[in-house]
Amino acid sequence: MQVNSSIVGQKLKIFKFEVTQRQINNYAAAVGDPNPCYLDDTRQSGLIAPPTLAAALTWPLIQNIYDYLDLGFPAEIMFRIVHYTEQLIIERPLKPGDRLSIEGQVVAVVPEKSGTHVIFKLPAFDQEGGPVFTEYIGGMLRGVECTDQGRTAEQLPVIPALSNWSEPIWETAMPIKREDCYIYEGCANVPFPIHTSPSFARSMGLPDIIYFGIGTLARAVSALVNREMGANPAGIRHLACTFRGMVTPESFIRVQLLDHKNNESSNELFFRVINQQGKEAVSEGYLRFDRLPDQCRNL
Repeated sequence: MQVNSSIVGQKLKIFKFEVTQRQINNYAAAVGDPNPCYLDDTRQSGLIAPPTLAAALTWPLIQNIYDYLDLGFPAEIMFRIVHYTEQLIIERPLKPGDRLSIEGQVVAVVPEKSGTHVIFKLPAFDQEGGPVFTEYIGGMLRGVECTDQGRTAEQLPVIPALSNWSEPIWETAMPIKREDCYIYEGCANVPFPIHTSPSFARSMGLPDIIYFGIGTLARAVSALVNREMGANPAGIRHLACTFRGMVTPESFIRVQLLDHKNNESSNELFFRVINQQGKEAVSEGYLRFDRLPDQCRNL
């Protein structure tokens, strides 16, 4: 199977959706996060969404990409895509009632050793035209050759490099049960059979289903919010990572904070997630947040 970089720069048809309280509640349940910011609708400032809900809400666009863009290659190629990179530039938290529009485009096609890395830029604007978030979602087309040198349409957001470190500042372990795959798929509404169909996973060369990469990231963010941000996720402005390894059910992950930098008005966290085999499931993890009051401490 082969592709080329001719699709870089092509724009997607407009994708519209509305954020609901049920989606926010369900997503918190999907990753086992009881933060009142996501669940307690009696809060004076109202509910806000977990930051990674944005990636779940844009999934229908990626899942049905041929309805929004003519990629120019066979649809079966997209069955080989796996989530590889994720960046969220967040202007403000998602809230119930937000009616968002996305005018996305393909911003990069990059040949890699294991396949072809395709990056979509998905900027979301609210009903008043204000920016809410921009997602840069990168998918690896496994085993698909890029027939040219690749191309990038614009400068992608820069992720600060991690300075030298020797030992994690802290580490916390989280179990991943088999039913977590099904709970995340159902509550986040992101159906993809490699996570819930053993027969499909085996047809893709895997021994069994695997847990969601973005679900793994969401659990890491939950730990960072609770331990480093006073349980208040409202200040998150930039979240990024690369998905390196698989997380299998009936195992555990270890979230590690590697470095913490204090700036004038914001903080930067550098982290990773280790899977049950001691390998990186999430690498190059980066989270920047504005310092805000500890408004959600009452877990």
